[in-house]
Parts: sequence; structure tokens; C-alpha cells
Amino acid sequence: MDLHSHSTHSDGQHDVATVAQLMAREGVNVWALTDHDTTDGWVEAAREAKVNGMRFVPGVEITCNPAVAPEDAQLKSTGRERASSSWHLLAYFPNHHPEEDDPAIQAFKAWLAPRQDGRFPRMKAMCERLNDLGMPVSFDAVCARASGSVGRPHLAEVMVEMGYVENKQEAFESWIGDGLPAFVAHTKPSVAEAVEAVRAAGGITSLAHPLYYGVSTETLVKKLAELGVNGVEAVHRSHDDAYRFELMHHARQHRLGISVGSDFHGLNYQTRPGNMPVLEEAVLAELTLV
Repeated sequence: MDLHSHSTHSDGQHDVATVAQLMAREGVNVWALTDHDTTDGWVEAAREAKVNGMRFVPGVEITCNPAVAPEDAQLKSTGRERASSSWHLLAYFPNHHPEEDDPAIQAFKAWLAPRQDGRFPRMKAMCERLNDLGMPVSFDAVCARASGSVGRPHLAEVMVEMGYVENKQEAFESWIGDGLPAFVAHTKPSVAEAVEAVRAAGGITSLAHPLYYGVSTETLVKKLAELGVNGVEAVHRSHDDAYRFELMHHARQHRLGISVGSDFHGLNYQTRPGNMPVLEEAVLAELTLV
């Protein structure tokens, strides 16, 4: 099972067909494509999943405003200098078949579209900031690297190509990471707004990679329950075993399920998708095999 992955429709390295093949090669039987703020890959992913003998769950990773401020003590305990400037909400639509015309899903896509479109003025502004900093970057060149939702990883790739930084990590750590000189925030929905939009379309939600937000587990999971989020991504490649079990324990206390995902972006970032240890009975019921 791998319920968190990306393709070239957002910031993934591989096209949808390749991601599906890699998932199947690693024995994944339930797969979700969750590109950032876009559903563009769903139809192809459903077809490729069928060809490769997997159950496909349509998904999307929605960029939201943080629901709780980061805590200095939590950041220090996890060795993080700063928290992410956004929370990422995984939305799943396990009963939707991408080739079918569903009015509720169409309404959700209409709600989502401005979030994707909003990435373009933000990227243009970041290119302008880099130009002011003596590193001219073509906005068109950045957008050309994205087949769907453009993001900072595409900008980082161009910065490497232009010779401004040695690698993408340096681009983020020195220039385009949260709060750094070329960073520009973009308009985001609240978690509550995103939950409502997903629920209205028959979907369920899970908070992605909670380690990144600098919030203590009890506070975070309690807030998710208050907001109507269905689960938390307890099993993520950034989480050690102790943190996974801590998240599962608190999720159970607040009657939330969990999701599991490698957050696969490509073989250049990590070697294998899938391969995530998980207690299947703890996973959100809608996402397990039927």
C-alpha cells in the first residue's frame, strides 16, 4: 500500500505510467496518485493501475494554511530549524472512477482550480525576486518543466541548470525555502475549507507528513479531530518507528484513522516507493482493499 506519490503533473520526476510500474514492481496493491493541487493524472493513473494489477485511489495533496502555530520545543526535539509554511492535506476519493462524470467531483475540481492557477503568479513573483538578487530565471522555462501544477522544485531545477546553485537542496536552503530571500507565499485555503470541499465531493482526508509542522502530537491530532479531518499520515518515509507509533496511538485516542505513504517523487530522490510497514487495521477503512 502506498497512498502518497507524485508524477510530472506536479513535482514528481516520472510520468504517471512509470510511477505505476514502479509501484507494482515493489508489490504495492493499493496506490494513490496525490499530485499537488491538481487531479490531472487521475484518468491515466486509473488505467495504468488496472494494467499493473493494483487498486487505484484518486487523490490530491492540497496546500493549506497551518491550523496550529509551530512550537519551538517540538521543532527542537525533532531537529528542525523551522516549520513548513503550509500544511498539506491529502484528499482521497475511493469511490470515484476517474472516467465517470460525477457532478460532485466536478464541483471539487472547480474549487481546486484557482489553487493550481494561483501557483503561476506566485512563481512569476519568485522569478522576479531572483532576478533582483542577480540570478535571472525565465518564468517560461520553469513552467515548461511542469505538465500540471508548477512548484518550487521546478524552479530549483532551473537554478541548478543555470549554475546558480550546486543542487536543488542548496536552492531551497539558501534562496527559495520558506522565509528565505526569494520565497513568496501564495493564497491557500484553511484546512477547514479544504475538508469541507473534499467531504462535499464524497472524499476523505488525512494530514500529510505531520513531522514537518513542528506541533506536538497530542495538540496536532486533537486539532485534526476538531476540524473533521479523517486521519493522519502516521507512516511516512520521514517518520521513525517511535513517531509512527506515537501518531497511531493518539489517532486511536481521537478516533482517527491513519494513512501510509512513501511520498514518492522519483528515483533521484529515493530508491523505492512502497515498502512502508503498517498495521492495516489502523488504516482508514475506505482506503484498504475491498
